Amino acid sequence: MLAVQERPAETRAGKREWWGLAVLMLPVLLISIDNNVLSFAIPSLSQALAPSGVQLLWIVDIYALILAGLLVPMGSLGDRIGRRRLLMIGSVGFGVLSLVAAFSVSATMLILARALMGVFGAMLMPATLSLIRNIFTVPSQRRVAVAIWAAGFSGGAALGPIVGGVLLEHFWWGSVFLLSIPVLLPLLIFGPILLPESKDPSPGAVDILGVVLVMGSMLSITYGIKTFAHDGVVPGLPIILAGLVLGTLFVRRQLHREKPMLDVRLFRNPIFTGSISANLLSLFAMVGFIFFLSQHLQLVVGQSPIEAGLTMLPGLVLTIITGLAVVPLVKHLKPAYVVAGGLLFNAAGYALVFFAGESVTVMELVVAFLFLGVGVGAAETISNDLILASVPPSRAGSASAISETAYEIGSVLGTAVLGSILTSAYRTHVTVPDGLSPEQAASAGETLGGAFDAAQFLPAESASALLHSAQAAFDSGVSLTSLIGVLVMVAAAAGAVVLLRKAPAGH
Repeated sequence: MLAVQERPAETRAGKREWWGLAVLMLPVLLISIDNNVLSFAIPSLSQALAPSGVQLLWIVDIYALILAGLLVPMGSLGDRIGRRRLLMIGSVGFGVLSLVAAFSVSATMLILARALMGVFGAMLMPATLSLIRNIFTVPSQRRVAVAIWAAGFSGGAALGPIVGGVLLEHFWWGSVFLLSIPVLLPLLIFGPILLPESKDPSPGAVDILGVVLVMGSMLSITYGIKTFAHDGVVPGLPIILAGLVLGTLFVRRQLHREKPMLDVRLFRNPIFTGSISANLLSLFAMVGFIFFLSQHLQLVVGQSPIEAGLTMLPGLVLTIITGLAVVPLVKHLKPAYVVAGGLLFNAAGYALVFFAGESVTVMELVVAFLFLGVGVGAAETISNDLILASVPPSRAGSASAISETAYEIGSVLGTAVLGSILTSAYRTHVTVPDGLSPEQAASAGETLGGAFDAAQFLPAESASALLHSAQAAFDSGVSLTSLIGVLVMVAAAAGAVVLLRKAPAGH
């Protein structure tokens, strides 16, 4: 087995390294699929395990909460014990817990399994990106590797709805968790052979208090955002503020340590800060758009989950293609212009939906999603590469952990912020007819899916009126959400030009 501390600078990667990248794509693909596929299993899962409403929320949310809280500590741990070793440990643990989740016999058992999957999932992602930083030291090769890495997320997002729909059409709900086994087995077999070990040659002491602070901060902020979106300002804001206080204490502690767990001084570099911001906001745009697109296709247009997945597929495939296509482009253009251009493509996609208004068609939504495919592919690939290029190889784990944390926060914000705006607009405009129980009326007034469920208990005329009102209210919310998306993306593009202006064109 090849074991090195850090690869020499400017050493061109050969066949072995590219095969190693293929192995690294497996956990990336798995995590991306896992993020998307569970939502399709919720109906059959609910029938089998009969979870309460609170338990169902925890089944969905606990994985992302734990994952977000542990990404930074796990990135630091990989710097210390070895990134390949951490990847192998995470793979074994994730595979075992996936089996436990698949065969859970109660909601409590599934919640616990999902929480522990978050622990081991947090080991996988920082390790993959930091290993790429140390394997591919030539900028042009590293840029291609990062583009392929980013394509893994888009590929997983594309496969999730399709694979999930096929599995649930033929097997029980737990089958969606068994996807990890055939994906992780090749990683465990070939990873030790193809992947070089790398670590920080002089790590600092273990910072237990720092781990507690950063976990508390990330968990509080992530949970607070979700609470804010679901229950409003009063319960959500104090949790977010508590997370910000803990985060401030963590930053102060890291600034006063000779060898910090997370080098927050990296944010003094405008290229690093600008890249992290572009990374986060690109995911914000993509996830927020998918949030209302998937509901519109299934609940307004009437497509099945598989049909909706296939409708979204061209945009997700274009994300992959664009991510690879922009690699040679930055040899001639400054990265700032490529990243800003990508963010403006995102703005154009949202603008198309906004100007289409409540009469938006499926074709217009598909074209808008194609714009986002181009934008996210360009912005994500180049920003991820700039994140890695702006730090020394010994700090690759910390930088990768920050990048992955931005990815998770961007995903959460995309759903929470844009989703809460959409939900608020829906509540304001929907008209719920008489004839429903208080619980059914509350559900119909909360979400479009709730309106469809409630309509089953109404006479035909009342049901038709409810569905018409709900669909119109939903689409009015989509218009407002799209306007917010346009404004955020234009501001993000301007910020990228300013912060990334000193990043040179590649070579």
